[in-house]
Amino acid sequence: MHHGRRSMTRLVQPRVCGRVVVGVLIVLGCRPAAERPASQPTGDASPPLVALVMKSLANEFFAGMADGARAHHDASAGRYELVVNGMKNETDVEEQVGLVEQMVARKAAALVIAPADSQAMVPVLARAVAAGVLVVNIDNRLDPGTLREAGITIPFVGPDNRAGARAAGAAVAARLSRGSEVAIIEGVVTADNARQRGLGLEDAAREAGLVVVARQSGQWEMEKANGIAAALLTAHPALAAILCANDSMALGAMAAIEAGNRRGVLVSGFDAIPAVRPFLDDGRLVATVDQHGDRLAVEGIETALAILSGASPPEDRTTPVDLVTAPATAPPP
Repeated sequence: MHHGRRSMTRLVQPRVCGRVVVGVLIVLGCRPAAERPASQPTGDASPPLVALVMKSLANEFFAGMADGARAHHDASAGRYELVVNGMKNETDVEEQVGLVEQMVARKAAALVIAPADSQAMVPVLARAVAAGVLVVNIDNRLDPGTLREAGITIPFVGPDNRAGARAAGAAVAARLSRGSEVAIIEGVVTADNARQRGLGLEDAAREAGLVVVARQSGQWEMEKANGIAAALLTAHPALAAILCANDSMALGAMAAIEAGNRRGVLVSGFDAIPAVRPFLDDGRLVATVDQHGDRLAVEGIETALAILSGASPPEDRTTPVDLVTAPATAPPP
């Protein structure tokens, strides 16, 4: 499968199956709050209110997720009302907690969430469940042990992050010799998807006989990753590659490589955001992973609507990820 001039390889197929919060709130298809009934009892003709709660909309991945949800809503002919929420910063868990509490107060029928933290978000989601809100987990899996302790079950719809990251790391490893030095810049360490991507990158390095000289958290952010990468390039003159757990951090790493005149250092990312396309085309980025964020939100919303309509909650469902690599004609970095 091809994406422009970039090559794309399918890796995973889906299985069939009070607080004041300064956040980003986009309301679609909703009546003003003063006009909306305080609740939506059985038999109410009003369509259910579905809230999509994501992480930072400063990240193009989540902006694309929001766009996908809006497009789905617009094409759904009044099946549901939609509220799209996003945080300012990737690590602001308290802001996301507040957004969830706002949606519970607004009597949302369903909450589709990409949690900022796999453990810290469970208590507020348990309160949402207790209040009668249906919760569907997308993108970043909630911690199973913490869910058990809270006494709740929340279905997960999302990608195999470890397999995706392993494929991206392997694409870099294929261009290196055994014993080459590489570093890993991972995401927020309390997020399950960050842990899984870190493990996948380590899998790729180990299988190719590469030496991981450093593993640090860039907290999903470009600026933090830029500083880490600059320090790594100084500390490890023989560094051959920087494996990044998302594209924002890959952008930061590539900027540090450019500033340090080290363009021979290879980079991989994850998310296939639009901002990295030029870097794939000219070979500065070896590979990224498309987990189809626009469809991921839709999968979560459709799951929620099915359950609200009487379907049994599904088992956790794995959604597709595709490896996207630099075109064969791209010059070396």
